[in-house]
Amino acid sequence: MADLRPSGAPGPAAAPAFAPLFPPGLHAIYGECRRLYPDQPNPLQVTAIVKYWLGGPDPLDYVSMYRNLGSPAASVPEHWHYVSFGLSDLYGDNRVHEFTGTDRPSGFGFELTFRLKRESGESAPPTWPAELMQGLARYVFQSENTFCSGDHVSWHSPLDNSESRIQHMLLTEDPQMQPVQTPFGVVTFLQIVGVCTEELHAAQQWNGQGILELLRTVPVAGGPWLITDMRRGETIFEIDPHLQQERVDKGIETDGSNLSGVSAKCAWDDLSRPPEDDEDSRSICIGTQPRRLSGKDTEQIRETLRRGLEINSKPVLPPISTQRQNGLNHDRAPSRKDSLESESSAAIIPHELIRTRQLESVHLKFNQESGALIPLCLRGRLLHGRHFTYKSITGDTAITFVSTGVEGAFATEEYPYAAHGPWLQILLTEEFVERMLEDLEDLTSEEFKLPKEYSWPEKKLKVSILPDAVFDSPLH
Repeated sequence: MADLRPSGAPGPAAAPAFAPLFPPGLHAIYGECRRLYPDQPNPLQVTAIVKYWLGGPDPLDYVSMYRNLGSPAASVPEHWHYVSFGLSDLYGDNRVHEFTGTDRPSGFGFELTFRLKRESGESAPPTWPAELMQGLARYVFQSENTFCSGDHVSWHSPLDNSESRIQHMLLTEDPQMQPVQTPFGVVTFLQIVGVCTEELHAAQQWNGQGILELLRTVPVAGGPWLITDMRRGETIFEIDPHLQQERVDKGIETDGSNLSGVSAKCAWDDLSRPPEDDEDSRSICIGTQPRRLSGKDTEQIRETLRRGLEINSKPVLPPISTQRQNGLNHDRAPSRKDSLESESSAAIIPHELIRTRQLESVHLKFNQESGALIPLCLRGRLLHGRHFTYKSITGDTAITFVSTGVEGAFATEEYPYAAHGPWLQILLTEEFVERMLEDLEDLTSEEFKLPKEYSWPEKKLKVSILPDAVFDSPLH
């Protein structure tokens, strides 16, 4: 539950006298807001009635809402500006976030902002963006995955629960708010930008930053400050069909995609001849504990994705190590996880007991949403000498497609299918990728019906696209 009230934040003149009453992290962010809005010292605020640190459901203590007059000369319309408080460390006493030093990120290192076009006659800001921001914050707190500029969020529903085409989000730096140094670390401001489904797909096929730049050039689609208009009825590709699509197509061809992996509903089966001993089985159990992704495997998958985002660097998969490690990256705070860390990595069998196995034949299974990304994986990643990882959201399975240009993979041209525990790697040659793209052309068709199966017998590879319910079964 949330409450709407004036913030009660002190104005510029009163700040020194009232500063001791304000938590230092909160006061630092208020200072940046006062810099932008000196005439709005007490904006309306949505506040969590029961704070998260007292057991409440909403991680954000506050969301402040300001009226921004825009800049008509720069084609920036009047809008409402929302700013969150709570993803960063507001208090510095470990009630929510662990203090890691003044030179490190404060809490998760960022706060969210959102700019919503003000409708004619609107005297007060709508409050639904505050709940949207709470939803994103809940995801961050529960998964401990942070956001970065250029990230996209698949929401699959109008952001304001209307009939709007704005159903997904991109994230970028707020154009006005500057990073602030607080007593508990640095805080940056990431702005939510509402986008249509077609724009989200373009961001996946190319990259979020490229689509954000296109949105900035179209005033009705966002303009220079990327203001969300929930009444926008056309995508940038409908507004300017030829120019925008040509720029995206050229970007995909030149840059490829910087999306190096997704959490997905997926599974794989070994169709090879059954192993002669149980220890080679993918379903191996030590005592009563089923095999799971080890800490080392988890770290490798995280590193795979991290390096996959570095477009200008040589694509490398970290080599398999036979030494036992705890899977922690000591360059980062151990309380924060990257997007593909296994939730069950604490319950594992020793890493050295899992042998890398070469498989003769494999069967890959995806739900429709995950399967629709296979052409992106092939065209935007593998044809550019990169890799792409699917990490199961219903288990410990991971599937990584690699090209011949990726070093350090345990799949090779001689043995293109290789497994390390439940992590499968598949190496595809450029020639085979081109063929698969032709055969999988109908994956994004609206007439697509489930289940659907694709097979390449001479390659001993089969791909099935199945209903979501299949992956909710205990067998997957």
